[in-house]
Amino acid sequence: MSKRAVSPVVGVVLLLVVTLVIGGTIGAVAVHSMSVREPKHAVIGVSATAATNRIAFTHRAGDSLDVDSIEIEVRVNGEPLAHQPPVPFFSADGFRAGPTGPFNSASDPTWHVGETASFTLAETNAPLLERGDEVTVRIVENGTLVNEIEATAR
Repeated sequence: MSKRAVSPVVGVVLLLVVTLVIGGTIGAVAVHSMSVREPKHAVIGVSATAATNRIAFTHRAGDSLDVDSIEIEVRVNGEPLAHQPPVPFFSADGFRAGPTGPFNSASDPTWHVGETASFTLAETNAPLLERGDEVTVRIVENGTLVNEIEATAR
């Protein structure tokens, strides 16, 4: 019985396996690249009221935003708040209970054009707002910057 025919058969099987692995890898990369989402574009207006420590946001134009997937970072005169708003929420450290609009966890989490959302800083947060403070807000969705906006506290 000859064992010479085993080598070519094993070689052909190995070539088929390598071809299938390479094809699967290329297919997986193609599927992943097709599922990458375009970054959202939204025009958001912001206002800050020092007397009440309230920061309000109005979605003026662009894509709707899923509040469950955004992060908001607030800075006052360049200093980040000690407690950042964990939107959506109802009660959180550093904030008075009951934010409005889609920032409230009991509301629809989709922030549409024309909707206003707000929160009020509690006395346990810092820095609190004073008239003339520069408030800078960064809105990030799924790791991508959507908007960076500034307002002067009135």
